Amino acid sequence: MEHHGPWTVADVLALPEDRSVRYELLGESLVTSPAPGLRHQRASFRLHVALEAAAQAASAPVEVLEAINVTLPSGLAVPDIVVADAGATAEDAVSIDAEAVQLVVELVSPGNKTMDRKVEPLLYAEAAIPHYWRLEFDPAPRLIVSELDNGRYAERVIALPGTVTTIDGPFPMKLDPAGIARQ
Repeated sequence: MEHHGPWTVADVLALPEDRSVRYELLGESLVTSPAPGLRHQRASFRLHVALEAAAQAASAPVEVLEAINVTLPSGLAVPDIVVADAGATAEDAVSIDAEAVQLVVELVSPGNKTMDRKVEPLLYAEAAIPHYWRLEFDPAPRLIVSELDNGRYAERVIALPGTVTTIDGPFPMKLDPAGIARQ
């Protein structure tokens, strides 16, 4: 891939689809990461299903998506799971605007720990995405549930394995991270 000068969202979205790598834009810098592994994909699917069921039970007008491009004020991210307003996903676009996103979920991968824990939450908060969840796998699965509070994410709940935890937003749901992260 040959590219000169700073990257733009349009440049990144014009790249050919490649399932072996994820492309994200931080400022004007292209960031690549390897495709997630099996443990990550299993957990992502199970959490997607749980979110979808909870959204339907609450009659929430949302759509749950995995690994979709989200346009942020300072670039482009590909969260592992996104809950977006249903109207924002009506067209077959290659990205959605952050203003339509209610929740982003990152599943911490060995190669993306710093991005998932430090960099991306700052970008999502800057974009005013109301809810940010992070699923940690090691040393045991746990889900850290955060909400936007004065421009920063504040942890509201830490769901621990072996315990069914109630989460209020963006819609009510109950889950046990051990069931999400099982092999």
